[in-house]
Amino acid sequence: MKFVHAADIHLDSPLRGLTRYEGAPVDRMRGATRRALSNLVDLCLSEQAAFLLLAGDLYDGNWKDYSTGLCFAAQMSRLRAAGIRVFLVRGNHDAASQITRSLRLPDNVRELSVREPETVVDNELGIAVHGQGFATKAVTDDLAARYPDRIDGLFNIGLLHTCASGREGHESYAPASVETMRGKGYDYWALGHVHKREVLSEEPWIVFPGNLQGRHARETGPKGATLVTVNRGRIDAVEHRSLDVVRWNADPIDVTDAANAADVVDRVRTHLAERVADADGRAVAARITLVGTTAAHAALQTEHERWCNEIRLAANDLGEDAWVEKIQIRTSTAIDLEALAGRNDAVGQVVRSLRSLRGDTAAEAALLAELDELRAKLPIELREGDDPIRLDDPAILDDALADLVELVIPRLLRAADESPS
Repeated sequence: MKFVHAADIHLDSPLRGLTRYEGAPVDRMRGATRRALSNLVDLCLSEQAAFLLLAGDLYDGNWKDYSTGLCFAAQMSRLRAAGIRVFLVRGNHDAASQITRSLRLPDNVRELSVREPETVVDNELGIAVHGQGFATKAVTDDLAARYPDRIDGLFNIGLLHTCASGREGHESYAPASVETMRGKGYDYWALGHVHKREVLSEEPWIVFPGNLQGRHARETGPKGATLVTVNRGRIDAVEHRSLDVVRWNADPIDVTDAANAADVVDRVRTHLAERVADADGRAVAARITLVGTTAAHAALQTEHERWCNEIRLAANDLGEDAWVEKIQIRTSTAIDLEALAGRNDAVGQVVRSLRSLRGDTAAEAALLAELDELRAKLPIELREGDDPIRLDDPAILDDALADLVELVIPRLLRAADESPS
């Protein structure tokens, strides 16, 4: 017997940040979550799975567009036609969705109760599925603690939307320890809520499959579902299967020994080509972060727009399979700032002044106060969201002052070298 475990489909959730960038393949990427769902159903059909487990967050909050729900129902009908059952629980996003509350699904889909733990027994399949969904969008109780003990003679599954013992970037919803889950005696725990695939235990198997489709640059790498093979009541194999349509990549690119900015662009082109090749025909959305101490630093900083556009053109060379979402330059200069700080000329004075400001707590506090007034005037989309401008963060200010040193000093040195003696 085989079954498939998936979670966090977030159907019709937009891939964030696309409309902010010229040339973004918005139309191609907008339907990525629907195509990933179709890939999930294709996997169930091709593997002749006996059933599908969905551990919450089918939708993405308070959606009112019924085409989203109709899309999900149509895919479940494909499974119904093949005799494949579906067991699901609501997650925090589903609890906020009007679609979830009112849409009738095909009769092969069984949603477990949100009021109390429920057990569904299928004697034909020889399984018992235990679970409870979210009645509200912020459940902080340990739901797993109230799940019933295993039913002997059946393959027991726990279906749960949870943060487990806590995961960075995820709300602390329905916390549950591995020890609590093990104590129930189940054969497999199908978890949801955490978007990164993670195996918490192999005895028994306790698995976060991750989400089906990465939605922004913090959800990188292969995304998909887990295929489980059971033989005579024991698990033989637990395998990840990639089902994503667009793959996000945010690997830093080390350009330490790049001779110049053109060399940096060539390295980015090579990096993107490798990621496209690894993606097996999927589109790659990349956040480019350049790092390293390099001779190209001054050119990258002083002609920032030019070289960012050169990098985007390099991505265009790879066709529609590569798109650059954002470019971050985190390089540093190869210039010896310690030696420059010892000079008695204007260059030395500027270096000393800028570096002393970074260590002056009172001066930094005064500057932060001035920036806070500017922050209040920024549009809300720049103050909040996935990549906000943090003018109130001392660490951001410190980084900005460091960037200023490395931006100004090369220009001063070039001007000094070009001036008549």
